[in-house]
Amino acid sequence: MSSHTSESDQELIEKLEIFKIQGRDKRGRKILRIVGKFFPALRKYLEEKIFPKLERKPFAVVYVHTDVQRSENFPGISALRSVYDEIPVSVRENLEAVYFLHPGLQARLFLATFGRLMFSGGLYGKLRYVSRVDYLWDHVRRSEIEILDFVYDHDEDLEYRPMMDYGLESDHPRVYGAPAVVDSPVPMYSMRCIS
Repeated sequence: MSSHTSESDQELIEKLEIFKIQGRDKRGRKILRIVGKFFPALRKYLEEKIFPKLERKPFAVVYVHTDVQRSENFPGISALRSVYDEIPVSVRENLEAVYFLHPGLQARLFLATFGRLMFSGGLYGKLRYVSRVDYLWDHVRRSEIEILDFVYDHDEDLEYRPMMDYGLESDHPRVYGAPAVVDSPVPMYSMRCIS
């Protein structure tokens, strides 16, 4: 495995905007937006293009976990930990908040269970779960960060299927607006207690 990121990989990373310094949160800190859906190994890219821009002032991270699937494109906690460990101390000291957008139930449970053990330096205490894009605007200046279309699409899905927020419903596509009751020869009875 090469330790150097090829030019084509860097071009792809830049085109997908996996990592982008964009805007400020409401406390004036720079925002590093990370899109987890496209999260391959990117150590060299971070070292060469991102970290030098974050060494001198406080910053926050917006991690977009939308459409990250454990079986398909989730790098694993050990990979995330190794990326965190690769962040130079001079950069890590300036990290003040991590906004975790669209965390699934599995991610929340894992971080609640092992987060304090796996992430040193108080990172766990800087973590803020954000279940909807609208709630992100409570922390981040809306006009200064770009949220990709698929993230808004996921938010729209959550409006129709709120249990998906908690991992209680699959996120597979289904028809919206269909009647909830299907015609049946069996009558529906009230569940109220009759005294």
